[in-house]
Amino acid sequence: MAKIPRNFKLMEELEKGEKGIGDGTCSYGLKDGDDMLMTNWNGTILGPGHSVHENRIYSLHLYCGDHYPDVPPTVSFTSRINLPCVNQNTGLVDSSRLACLSNWKRNYGLETVLTELRREMALPQNRKLPQPPEGTFY
Repeated sequence: MAKIPRNFKLMEELEKGEKGIGDGTCSYGLKDGDDMLMTNWNGTILGPGHSVHENRIYSLHLYCGDHYPDVPPTVSFTSRINLPCVNQNTGLVDSSRLACLSNWKRNYGLETVLTELRREMALPQNRKLPQPPEGTFY
């Protein structure tokens, strides 16, 4: 199977993000429309229902380096959140503690990461964790 170049993969993701494909609980787009290398992205996750995250909107920064999609993006929350896979001082997602990042596959994408983080929020052991005040940032 042919290996899709980085810029083609990111263009595909940009198009998908702009069309809002999915159930609307996660979204993403370029941080700066003039970013020709498509490196810096913003992401948003709507907190899952029946959890302490319900009705909360979480903002994230995703960085797709030169070797993306061969290596996963660097992901960090800009909104404060209490999750075991997130560094409480910086908001950085520990790639070793999130399955889709630690077992990264080239066909995964930004939507995969955001969806997996939302799934983490809804896990029984995480859905009732005390959270920082809404509207606070790293």
